[in-house]
Amino acid sequence: MSRKSKRILVTGGAGFLGSHLCDRLIAAGDEVLCVDNFFTGSRQNIAHLLQHPRFELLRHDVTFPLFVEVDQIFNLACPASPVFYQKDPVQTTKTSVMGTINMLGLAKRLHIPILQASTSEVYGDPNVHPQTEEYWGNVNPIGIRSCYDEGKRCAETLVFDYVRQNNVAGKVVRIFNTYGPRMQPDDGRVVSNFIVQALQGRHITLYGDGSQTRSFCYVEDLIEAIFLMMNTPHDVTGPINIGNPNEFTIRQLAELVIEMTGSKSKLVFEPLPSDDPRQRQPDISKARALLKWEPTTQLQAGLAQTIEYFKHMIN
Repeated sequence: MSRKSKRILVTGGAGFLGSHLCDRLIAAGDEVLCVDNFFTGSRQNIAHLLQHPRFELLRHDVTFPLFVEVDQIFNLACPASPVFYQKDPVQTTKTSVMGTINMLGLAKRLHIPILQASTSEVYGDPNVHPQTEEYWGNVNPIGIRSCYDEGKRCAETLVFDYVRQNNVAGKVVRIFNTYGPRMQPDDGRVVSNFIVQALQGRHITLYGDGSQTRSFCYVEDLIEAIFLMMNTPHDVTGPINIGNPNEFTIRQLAELVIEMTGSKSKLVFEPLPSDDPRQRQPDISKARALLKWEPTTQLQAGLAQTIEYFKHMIN
């Protein structure tokens, strides 16, 4: 039996992750209402969809209520890289908190499921490694990153309170470091930073001694997990970690990017930013058990696609 087509709202749909999710939903035969205020999203990310008969774009800020008729909501709206979310920290918090309240209110009114995109940042600078969903985190509530970290933690609180109090079909995924085409070259994330610096022959900047670790998940793997999570039974609420458990040091990543781009860039070291996590690695046991999912794209294969994208973008 074929799957029934749905009308699906994607907030932050012109962003890095949101645009890939729009692609996945269109490919599944759904109608997509993409909502974005273009604070960090880009029309270029969705340019290929603008003429598609099942795609609609609405410019809107989710901190204001939205009255539409849809069958599902994916709430991805929020700046997600330190460069952007620290540019206007008050707006970042408002997007996470008020935006989530507005989307939960819509889900409640329409009696539809909502998936909240949370983040590994809710774990802060973790004292537990790897991070399981039961870990409560080690977050500085008043630091320069807390507008994002605490905003997302509050958004999770809201989802579970709406689940308990209003019987909303809420679901939460915690997204770990993701990379791939459509990242912005100036977003300050380590993968885009290194690739752009290498392609331009500039020094590659590492913070600290480069021994801090991250686990990098290719965007298509991540989007598949989000898609699967939305389509789980009502009682699967999460939170569920989504990411790649293969851990690399930042220095290893830099050296791999230099090798793959054939760059003559040298490594330079700067002081570690405030509250930068030393380790980040997801325990994805729940994703494997409940979603039958794990990432399949190896770092080199994903980097090759990402490097190719940036070559076309910055030339």
